[in-house]
Amino acid sequence: MNNYKLTIVGLVLSSFLYFTSVFLELEVFEQLINFLIRLKHHGFDSVLIPLLVFFGFVYIDHRRRHKESLIEKTKLKIYKAMLTSSHHILNNFIYQMDIFKVTAEDTPGFDTQILAFYEDIIDNTSDQIYSLSNITTIDEFSIRTSVMH
Repeated sequence: MNNYKLTIVGLVLSSFLYFTSVFLELEVFEQLINFLIRLKHHGFDSVLIPLLVFFGFVYIDHRRRHKESLIEKTKLKIYKAMLTSSHHILNNFIYQMDIFKVTAEDTPGFDTQILAFYEDIIDNTSDQIYSLSNITTIDEFSIRTSVMH
């Protein structure tokens, strides 16, 4: 129903116009012809068709841009949902790895350099996740550069 709302508006408007002209005995077509004749006397007749063509293309361009805007908004929603899900998965992974870290710290004789290396990896990954989730422009370059820092 929502896809045909302009068609329904057009049907209601044209039906209203038809029944109004029948009941009030208006000659709508003759009124239109008289209006066009008056335009011709003022010299507007040569401008009318180019204006109609121009506004037709303005309307088509407006619809195309509106459709592209809706597509971009949908892409942005999908991207943000994917990013949120990835963020959740990676944070769970990091928390689970912390369990291994605690176990390694409690194990006597475990190499402290490995623990330091582990900390660097976790910090770097956390920073990349944070950077990726805070980008403002959704494009390939922004995504790639946010992870490279």
